[in-house]
Amino acid sequence: MTVSANATLAELRDDLAAGRLTSEALTRFYLERIATVDAKLFSVRELNPEALDLARASDARRKRRPLEGLPILLKDNIATRDKQHLTAGSLALEGAQARRDATVTALLRRAGAVVLGKANLTEFANILAVGMPSGYSSLGGQVRNPYATELDANGIPLVMPGGSSAGSAVAVAAGLCAASIGTETSGSLLSPANMNGLVTVKPTVGLVSRAGILPIAASQDTAGPMTRTVLDSALLLNVLAAADADDPATARLRRAPDYTADLRADGLRGMRIGIPSDPDDPGNDVYFGPLPPRAKALMAQVITALADCGAVPVVANMPTAGWIGGPGTEMAVLNRNPLSPARHSVARVSTVFLYELKHDLNAFLADWMRGTSMRDMADIIAFNAANPERALRFGQDLFLAAEATSGTLKDLEYRAARRSDLRAARALGLDTYFRTHKLDAVLFPGNAGAAIAAKAGYPSVQVPAGFIGADTTPDYPMGATFCGPAWSEADLLRMAFAFEQATQARRPPAI
Repeated sequence: MTVSANATLAELRDDLAAGRLTSEALTRFYLERIATVDAKLFSVRELNPEALDLARASDARRKRRPLEGLPILLKDNIATRDKQHLTAGSLALEGAQARRDATVTALLRRAGAVVLGKANLTEFANILAVGMPSGYSSLGGQVRNPYATELDANGIPLVMPGGSSAGSAVAVAAGLCAASIGTETSGSLLSPANMNGLVTVKPTVGLVSRAGILPIAASQDTAGPMTRTVLDSALLLNVLAAADADDPATARLRRAPDYTADLRADGLRGMRIGIPSDPDDPGNDVYFGPLPPRAKALMAQVITALADCGAVPVVANMPTAGWIGGPGTEMAVLNRNPLSPARHSVARVSTVFLYELKHDLNAFLADWMRGTSMRDMADIIAFNAANPERALRFGQDLFLAAEATSGTLKDLEYRAARRSDLRAARALGLDTYFRTHKLDAVLFPGNAGAAIAAKAGYPSVQVPAGFIGADTTPDYPMGATFCGPAWSEADLLRMAFAFEQATQARRPPAI
């Protein structure tokens, strides 16, 4: 049969199960498409040399598993114990490999998925340099948005691909894999899904194991699916959501038996959806107020669609103390990025990120990595400094700031920042907003609410909402994000599914 680049995970699963398609033929289709289409997208950093062997083994298997024979790309910060590499897009880690599979990799393999390769990403998941363009890595080059591939005179995209899971998103949007896995600390799933017209789930921290994922900050890191439909994301979440002794955060896990079971067209009926906006209070209208005209008009259409689906939009600003953050939560970092318009200004960066980055990355390098002389962050900084033309196009100011911390999580500065983040985002922010207005979810435009949800550790589900653009760019996608309290993924997926079915807003790129 002829394979469509826009076929969904669920459709491909059914074709494989019915014998209308083989995993080998599907894998060959994606490999050939990557060879032609990805030459102008740079979304795939490395192909798995064993992919076709894995596909043939799947075809020979009699017992069909949930993801049997489906080719999946992994972001190149996820460990695989095979011939593939684990680089986070960094020249300093070129040739490095993992000692064992990440838990998410092992779960995908156990479910029958074919690990197709590694997706390009913003280097070190966008914690290397201030102002690094999304999707750029010194090893993999610049990922391009498939809806708008043009670059400016400096080789920076006119329309960003979103990041840091840029390659994971672009590859799915362009039909280079059945689905992919990305990661997020604050916006790294929601941002690329937004820019590429995809569905993603940013899970509650602790729903999906982080063991074997090169870290930024354990208090906020998570992995999640990137797909073309809500059903596909639910299918992947069924596999990924599992307790893991190697990730203590999963000890608190509360998951639905089946994330696909309650997906229905009337899933928004009676749901109270917070719209954090109030034009009469512009100082607090931080999520909807700054939207440009086309984005504002699109979100107005989204709110109308929610009401048409039986939801109850509740328009009210988020409490100031929630979105503004707490005292001592940010650290001043001098921006020395030579290509940044804000060069030599001070960037305000999460204190939690910088402390946890050094602590977590040093431990990861020691425990997970092989085939590299990089033993800690200091080694990576020294390698980059010795190879500036290749490794430091945008600098490494964030790594330098992280290296200057103690490397422990006992300092008062860190502990106070983490407590303040939680107090602001949870107690004074989302928890108060949910409780005061009796909400089932909050609607955010695109990835605008990523930071507050990430600090709280709460889940978000994003679904395509339509298209926006500017006079100087082609039209490109924008998403609607449903955010809820901890462990509410099943409810959010139900709402997102109802919205998706009512609007059918996704259009694949013409590439």
